[in-house]
Amino acid sequence: MTSPEVEQTSEPLVADIEQQLSALFRRARSASMMMARRVHPDMDAAGYALISQIEFMGGAGVGVRASDVAQALGLDKSTVSRGITQLETLGLLERVGDPDDGRARLLKLTELGAERFGALRAQRQLEFRAIFNRWNTEDLSDLGRLLGRLNGDLS
Repeated sequence: MTSPEVEQTSEPLVADIEQQLSALFRRARSASMMMARRVHPDMDAAGYALISQIEFMGGAGVGVRASDVAQALGLDKSTVSRGITQLETLGLLERVGDPDDGRARLLKLTELGAERFGALRAQRQLEFRAIFNRWNTEDLSDLGRLLGRLNGDLS
């Protein structure tokens, strides 16, 4: 438990962090929309979040269940289902049989989806490297550790 003195001292720090996170979230929303359009002109930011999560969770082309994607993103299954339908229509995503359960279907990126998403991810990583090359290793380590801690506390 924190003392009232510590709470008062930390109030300006919390306000500054909240403001910086808000700015980061605004930039992230804008970037997601821009990146979605670079993957496919008709894809929206929600589609970008889906395709990104499916690629991340599906790894090595095996595929992932829609319910697992919904849970990972904290979204309703019906919302994810609509997004999946859009990504299928755009030719970026396909449903394949689950080798472990003949009744189930898994989601995976199509060749086109993997190609476009991979190219965009490679470009983004170059951009991040250019930024982070100006940072020292200790700051990068701290950033990764603290973002992980924040994400854990927020979930």
